[in-house]
Amino acid sequence: MSTISFDARALTDPVDPKAVSAFVRDMRARGQGGMSAGTIFAIVIGAVVLAGMLPVVGFGIVAALNGGPSLVALPFVIFFVVAIGGGIAFFVNHRRTRVERYRLSQFAKANGMTYEDEVANPPLPGMIFSIGGSRKAKQLVRGHSPRFVEFGNYQYTVKSGKNSTTYRWGYIAVKLDVPLPNIVLDALGNNGFGTNLPASFDKDQQLALEGDFNRYFTLYCPEGYEADALYLFTPDIMARFIDNAAELDVEIVDDWMFLYTKREASTLDADTWAWLFGTVGALITKFDQWARWRDDRLIQEQGRAHAASAMAQPARPHAGQPQAATGGAGLPFAPPAGMLRPPPGVARQGRRLKRSTRWVPIVIAIVIGAAMFWLQTLD
Repeated sequence: MSTISFDARALTDPVDPKAVSAFVRDMRARGQGGMSAGTIFAIVIGAVVLAGMLPVVGFGIVAALNGGPSLVALPFVIFFVVAIGGGIAFFVNHRRTRVERYRLSQFAKANGMTYEDEVANPPLPGMIFSIGGSRKAKQLVRGHSPRFVEFGNYQYTVKSGKNSTTYRWGYIAVKLDVPLPNIVLDALGNNGFGTNLPASFDKDQQLALEGDFNRYFTLYCPEGYEADALYLFTPDIMARFIDNAAELDVEIVDDWMFLYTKREASTLDADTWAWLFGTVGALITKFDQWARWRDDRLIQEQGRAHAASAMAQPARPHAGQPQAATGGAGLPFAPPAGMLRPPPGVARQGRRLKRSTRWVPIVIAIVIGAAMFWLQTLD
């Protein structure tokens, strides 16, 4: 990302309608960008209804011109006009969306990146990607060098009884070199009444870092991984996050880092892209030191699993077969000098933060319910 010159002209330059149509046809040929079956069905039904109403509207107009009871057809006329207006608004918005997708694809191309229109149920481990249903990532702009980075807009729907709410996020997904402990930076600058995140975490997992970092972020790390978090978030890295990502929530999980925002990350706004490009470019230059991190607990965890397996199924050499010489740790060989570091990975206790119940919404719902019940008793 940092080696790519930022070219935002495709976001604002005039577009060729023929090029837009060719782009849409190409997307449809690849199974993307077409209207859903539900949308097509609604358009067909609407067209049939409007066609059926034309005689009624025509009859009302003729009756009104001849001094007849025009009020009989007035509701049909109003409905017809509203439906026509809605149809025009739909097609204007549809055309705007086509142009927007085309601009983003050309912006990606101009900056050495690729574009994908939509991915259902994206297989990403971040906290927002495992909630609700109808999960959909859209308008994905992807960079592949010097490491994989994906800018996208994401939405999911949460149902509660007969009601449903759709939540929308912008996100940046950055592929890391090695798996790291699950660490969350809750940006204080974008919080309202409580955290902006869709999940909450046990407070005993909070870690206060030095300097001004705690004025901008609340850091959560798994219990026992405090020293590892200090190793990862050195003063120079903390300064990068404060200067460039103070309005973004951050999650490190497995071998990914996610930056979350409640506004669109993939947009036609050149200033937003300049900010996001600068943020990613500033952060990834420091990821080389993260690649050197190793979890010493992983060796212990694997050793316990090996010991448990050996106790469950003790090895018995065949008659006449020589037994392997064991090293000091009970291994069938002595590891070579300089190869004592654990392999990349995270022990089980560090892979995910412990979640907690969000009590504030529950308390508010109880108070509102009690107030409504009290008002009903007064009636």
